[in-house]
Amino acid sequence: MTTQTSKSDKTVIITGGNKGLGYYCAKAIATLDPNSHVIIASRNQKEAALSVKRLIAQTGNKSIEALPLDLASTASIRTFVKDFAAGNRPPLCAIVCNAGIQVVTGTTYTEDGFETTFGVNHLGHFLLVNLLLRHLVSPARIVFVTSGTHFPNSSPNQTLSMPSPEYRNAKLLAFPDLASTQKEEDAYTIGRRRYTTSKLCNILCAYELSHRLQFQGYSTQQHPITVNTFDPGLMPGTGIIRDYDLIKRFAWTFLLPGFCLFAPYVNTPNKSGKDLAKLILDPEFAGVTGKYFVGLRQVPSSQESYDRKKALELWETSIELVNLTPNQNHGYKLMLN
Repeated sequence: MTTQTSKSDKTVIITGGNKGLGYYCAKAIATLDPNSHVIIASRNQKEAALSVKRLIAQTGNKSIEALPLDLASTASIRTFVKDFAAGNRPPLCAIVCNAGIQVVTGTTYTEDGFETTFGVNHLGHFLLVNLLLRHLVSPARIVFVTSGTHFPNSSPNQTLSMPSPEYRNAKLLAFPDLASTQKEEDAYTIGRRRYTTSKLCNILCAYELSHRLQFQGYSTQQHPITVNTFDPGLMPGTGIIRDYDLIKRFAWTFLLPGFCLFAPYVNTPNKSGKDLAKLILDPEFAGVTGKYFVGLRQVPSSQESYDRKKALELWETSIELVNLTPNQNHGYKLMLN
């Protein structure tokens, strides 16, 4: 753990901040706001420790630390929150839900028995944010990193074609019916569809949380806690396709970055990381909540992402799946209105 400096006045938690988009977001925050205490929340502590050293050297901000967090384990998430609460840190003012996974080689499961992509990308962040809400000190911002792949595959935003998301209910995403899905599509297509659906879930969850906070008076000028979503665009070279075959990983890592940098909707992790940091820091976005950003442009998300009935079903089922008690869940009794 990095020793806390006295000048730091706020804490920012970034999941998956040890590489890719999360790393560059952490770098930008530590650079733009030297008074920020940045926590890299990562499963790989060895890699996270190295990233912290690099970030301190690059930014000069010594108030950066790594804490262990495995979003595939509800026990790890609860331990992370306990460890955070027990520490002597500046007030928590931002949570960046950035970490994500895409499994395309077959169905795998988290420690708790959930399908991995849904379990990590949605349920892990859902539990983390709900447990951290009581520790947020306003003005505070929560940002869920999502993707343009949550649009139907006819969306002009998609540079590379991905299967359209398919949301029927949250339990089916957590515990997929393998007998039916595997007859219809191969593992590669199923895995990519689970990813696009999880990105839709990120937006449904963010909008629902924003609605609940506004309903209870936590997104007002007096108690500004905002919740937004961020689409970084296509970022070749990142580790999101680590489960793909060797040829696809090679093309993604070494070929596409050069060919696609001038294409629409394609960004470097450095560029998108700076944009994400600005959503966390800039006064321009104070009070803005329940919105979808592509970079720094506020645009409409998919029509399905505004479906409150789906959002409520996702929220209530997620409560059940991760065993949130009423005092752990913000707006537990809030009904659809």
